[in-house]
Amino acid sequence: MPAKYRNLFLLIGVVAIVIMLASFDMSWADLYKNVRRAGIWFPAVVVLWVPIYMMNALAWRIIIHDGEAERVSFWRILKLTISGYALNYVTPVGLLGGEPYRIMELTPFVGKAKAASSVILYAMMHIFSHFWFWLFGVVVFFVRYGHEMTWPLAVMFSLVCLFCLLAIYFFLNGYRNGLAMRTLRILSHLPFVGHRCAQMAEHHAEGLQKVDQQIAALHQQRRRTFYLSLGLELLARLVGCLEILFILFIFTPDISFWDCVLMQAFISLFANLFFFIPMQMGTREGGLALVTDGMHMHGAYGVLTGLITRLRELIWISIGLLLIRFGNKKTEIS
Repeated sequence: MPAKYRNLFLLIGVVAIVIMLASFDMSWADLYKNVRRAGIWFPAVVVLWVPIYMMNALAWRIIIHDGEAERVSFWRILKLTISGYALNYVTPVGLLGGEPYRIMELTPFVGKAKAASSVILYAMMHIFSHFWFWLFGVVVFFVRYGHEMTWPLAVMFSLVCLFCLLAIYFFLNGYRNGLAMRTLRILSHLPFVGHRCAQMAEHHAEGLQKVDQQIAALHQQRRRTFYLSLGLELLARLVGCLEILFILFIFTPDISFWDCVLMQAFISLFANLFFFIPMQMGTREGGLALVTDGMHMHGAYGVLTGLITRLRELIWISIGLLLIRFGNKKTEIS
């Protein structure tokens, strides 16, 4: 990737970090006090994301190579995974930053077509796993708290189930028949962006059809690759629930991992409903406030959970941005 593009991605990230630091609703003294209160659980939360990112990288690596000879090392894929998520997090609508960056960095190793298709396929898998995780969260709620069900909760969870099942059907249908062209055709009917999407579908029809063929082939012909990648993404989400568990250990040892799964599923759903907000500013905190109140927890639980999570994100965003500048050995396709 040309240095000017790396510098542009880096600049976007640095500006976002400045905004993030300015958005903390407490003084530096209070931040330090709360981090000290967290004790060993704060570094535990930060380190927890090493295996999570490694599972994400493995899920993407499986798609990139798919039984072929290895052309990209696992450590480079891990570097691009961390940097890509850092850029996704700080840019509006997520995919405006991380996915183009990953495609540009991967192209010298596997070619533009393979780089684009593997990044799109992994992004689809990452999104697809969201719906399965949210559906699993609904099951956890019914198993643990079904006896406390009220009509408002029943309606809410029914809507969540319907939404997830429709999304899973849409993705499975897209995996069978290709999703790129179909998505652009749907978007072409929307106001503001519709005309541009229609132009993209027309001008890049051949390339998009190739991507759709690879998407369909992944699900129909290489099911082992498909389900292994999906399984790793779901496992990464379950391991991520330990973050909430570690933070709540600051307050009490009497907390269930399955309650943390339920909390993480709800927070994730709430935050993704507002996917267009950079850095999910305010959305996670709002989700935490709702879920802690709904589970009859003290409000301080949600406040400190949001704070520790935000600090962890800031650390990993900084690491991801540094990785953009380092380890960029030039390698061309052989």
